[in-house]
Amino acid sequence: MAGNLFQEIVFWLLAATTVGAALLVVHVQSLFRAALLLIVSFLGVAGIFAMVNAEFLAVAQVLIYVGGIAVLVIFAVMLTRDVDRGNLGTPVQPVALLLAVVLLGTLTYAVVQAEWRLLPDDLPGPLAAVFVDTPAQLGRLLVRDFVLAFEVAGALLFAAVIGALALVRER
Repeated sequence: MAGNLFQEIVFWLLAATTVGAALLVVHVQSLFRAALLLIVSFLGVAGIFAMVNAEFLAVAQVLIYVGGIAVLVIFAVMLTRDVDRGNLGTPVQPVALLLAVVLLGTLTYAVVQAEWRLLPDDLPGPLAAVFVDTPAQLGRLLVRDFVLAFEVAGALLFAAVIGALALVRER
């Protein structure tokens, strides 16, 4: 019982940190601080993945989002000229807030109404192997069956980085 209470406390701390950091990302005026808070939010999501025994997703979250995307955002922010001005208000903000509230309500309704069942112990052979050896299965799929899609995604990410650098460089 004590271990379960500890896990619940850790979960709620991670959830509060993740949601609080995400809310501060859109509230803070400084773009650099918003990018740092985005990293905190990504790390909170990785911690929640680790708590539900999804270690592969936790490591992928840290490597891809914290290590790649957030650092790229910070790099782009540091190359931006008017970082001191921060995020200025626009007429679209109330509409975006309304859409975010509607999306939150829809997702909350979907989570509450869903039937959450555990997987049965007697899964068929190929399906059972996916849940036992997931990282190895994903690795085999990426380098054997879906290697072209994997390489195209890498090329698109590389082109996006080059395009972002071309947009922010001084003329």
